[in-house]
Amino acid sequence: MTNALTPQTISAGVLAALIGFAASFAIVIAGLTAVGASEAQAVSGLAALNITTGIASLVLAIRFKMPMAVAWSTPGAALLATLAVPEGGYAEATGAFVVSSLMILVTGLVPRLRQWVEAIPLSLSSAMLAGVLINICLVPFTTVAAMPLIAGPVVLVWFVVNLTRKLWALPAAVITAGVVCAWGGYVPEQVQWQVSEPVWVTPVFSWASTIGIALPLFLVTMTSQNLAGLAVLKANGYRPPLSPALRLTGLLSVLNAPFGGHHINLAALTAALCANEDVHPDPGKRYGAVIAAGLVFIVMGLGTSVMMQYALAAPDNLIETIGGLALLGALLGAVVQAFDAPASRESALLCFLITASGIAIAGIGSAFWGLLVGGLVFKLRAGRA
Repeated sequence: MTNALTPQTISAGVLAALIGFAASFAIVIAGLTAVGASEAQAVSGLAALNITTGIASLVLAIRFKMPMAVAWSTPGAALLATLAVPEGGYAEATGAFVVSSLMILVTGLVPRLRQWVEAIPLSLSSAMLAGVLINICLVPFTTVAAMPLIAGPVVLVWFVVNLTRKLWALPAAVITAGVVCAWGGYVPEQVQWQVSEPVWVTPVFSWASTIGIALPLFLVTMTSQNLAGLAVLKANGYRPPLSPALRLTGLLSVLNAPFGGHHINLAALTAALCANEDVHPDPGKRYGAVIAAGLVFIVMGLGTSVMMQYALAAPDNLIETIGGLALLGALLGAVVQAFDAPASRESALLCFLITASGIAIAGIGSAFWGLLVGGLVFKLRAGRA
């Protein structure tokens, strides 16, 4: 293991962890808050995700000697951000986290279930993801219109840097947001330097949250995170085992759910940063970058309460603006995949529109109804072909 920890792999791993955190922490905060988390509970959830992400990254990298990076489910957090507080409050949301995490765990144990998930048409899963992301991705532009002097510099810096250095666009936007907050006095009056404290929430289970939260969360995480992360590793010449990764991330997700963590999973962005040839010329040593990233995630998890104090002091919608910018690339990819095949465009459009509408019927959210209606139309069209 020590021979994989070179200055080159360590620096790549540290950078990957910092970029991964900066690119999506705002979405996690928005998602947990949307389903009823208090400030302390949101801190606990983000801390739990950081720490379990770090632990899973260390275990997978050391065991398989591959850059099998782990991250939290950013699309899953984006899904939560589109929902209302369940009837049973945040406790019911954590119950849905437990159920969805158990689905991931069982998928790692039962090959047939994994085959069923993989059989979902890419156009429909992408359309559902696009419907989840669209409203969040509109926030940067509506916020600029409402607060041009606050959100404008953040969006402008992101746009300029994104033209030439895509990888640095989000970190640059986060730094700009920090400067804007400091300049405008949007900083905590007194920072409390303390280790993040876990907050236990006893899960409450219901059929409505299982169908409306847990099932869409499971599908979004599997199709847009775990399978995508697997594809990134394969593209870099690795043949990672999926089942052990699902079992580990599913189990850790079950354990962190009562503390507010919704999901951890195989990473796509972090894996891309750790698995390419720039990290190390020897593919057998690139897993050292994931080890370094895992350690950084654990440290950030312990310090989440400090970072959260600055996030909560920011102007309204500024954190959501950063999150929306972070998801623009994911939205673009989802839209392209959703409408790429002419035969499934109608079903994909219905799935996208219903999901984006945010409707809730019988307490069940729009992502489920979008996938259900889109799937029915897809089957009916396929049957007539």
